[in-house]
Amino acid sequence: MSGYPRPELLATVDWLAENLGRPEVRVLDVRSRPDGTGRAAHAAGHIPGAGFLDWSADLATQDEDSPIFLLAGPDQVAEALGRLGVGGGTTVVLYDDTTSLYAARAWWSLRVYGLESCRILDGGLGNWTALGHELSKAILPPPQATFIPRTMPRMRLTTSDIRGLLGSHDAILIDARAPAEYRGFEGNTRRLGHIPGAVNVPVSLTTEPGTGTFRSNDALREVFLRANVTRGRRLVCYDGSGVAAAKLAFVLSLLGHDDVAVYDGGWAEWGDRLDLPVDR
Repeated sequence: MSGYPRPELLATVDWLAENLGRPEVRVLDVRSRPDGTGRAAHAAGHIPGAGFLDWSADLATQDEDSPIFLLAGPDQVAEALGRLGVGGGTTVVLYDDTTSLYAARAWWSLRVYGLESCRILDGGLGNWTALGHELSKAILPPPQATFIPRTMPRMRLTTSDIRGLLGSHDAILIDARAPAEYRGFEGNTRRLGHIPGAVNVPVSLTTEPGTGTFRSNDALREVFLRANVTRGRRLVCYDGSGVAAAKLAFVLSLLGHDDVAVYDGGWAEWGDRLDLPVDR
């Protein structure tokens, strides 16, 4: 597994093929579509036995006056997981077809609520089919399960938390957006730029073009070293909506960092507030 310090966070296609059907392993399809047709994509063909998890409906919530998706409360997440056959002792394998962006958002959401064993399928659905494995259209009833959430508050930060970290030497803010957005040349918020003191690690640098598999341990370490992201400090990831940020948080965890958080709300919230500082 390319020498990752925490290889148990990834599932290779071979590992999943060998463990598919085991009662303690539950595969969840988290493909997402802007038009809401993710469930239809699942019905048209999915990894055999996989249930469908709609991250934006099952794991997130929206305020009436805001389009920003925020992490849902523990009761909503527990209900969704129990309905999909996920209990406390379940090993969950998540996959999508967008270089693991939505799989990572789901991974972070489940880890915030204490799911111990949660993996992302390396390369997602594309890698599964590229290696010769078939898809299924069968919708199987999930086993009965109850998930009891245990909130891990250090993994999720709010705007007030981030404001309290400004200027701190104990934490590094990592912006997962493209360089043009980080520098303030592009964007769709009221103000452009980045949170003061944040470094830029574009999430696109974490996976291989074409296959969508995660880059090797050495290559990923080099990506973060170039941005002066080192051990010994708390790492806080953000992007526009919390999706790319969750993928950076996953990669940092894969590399063995153990104090990694996501700013839930991210630049979509920070950039629209006129009372918060911005750098360009």
